[in-house]
Amino acid sequence: MTMIRRLILVATLLMALAGPSAYGVEPSERLADPVLETRARALSEKLRCLVCQNQSIDESNADLAHDLRVLLRKRLLAGDTDQQALDYIVARYGVFVLFDPPFEPTTYMLWLTPPLLVLFIGALLIIRARRRTDRELAPLTEEERARAAALLSEPR
Repeated sequence: MTMIRRLILVATLLMALAGPSAYGVEPSERLADPVLETRARALSEKLRCLVCQNQSIDESNADLAHDLRVLLRKRLLAGDTDQQALDYIVARYGVFVLFDPPFEPTTYMLWLTPPLLVLFIGALLIIRARRRTDRELAPLTEEERARAAALLSEPR
């Protein structure tokens, strides 16, 4: 048991020391204006790669992430505000592209499923625990008592 804990600890430390994740942003995508590039990087962290789904578009090397990075930078060069650029991409690719989608009717299931699932499973566990404690064991028969006494009196 302690060996497993040590392995988990070592694996966790190695992952932590591995360094920051690599970025998929290519030099050709970067904007010359450092202020716009900083805005683009900040907005990229809010957008999910639709291929990888677990990475921002900056972290992903997928072709679609590349297209989204280029599109975002084009919108910023065109003079869009941060919100206008995000709204344009959401209108084009859907609300799923956001890492933190808004709480609205189209995303209720996304937001409410995890807490409802936890409550449902918790209720099932409570019901199961109550059923286990409510059961009474039938008393031993005379035959069972005699067998138990014989087993207990045997030398080990």
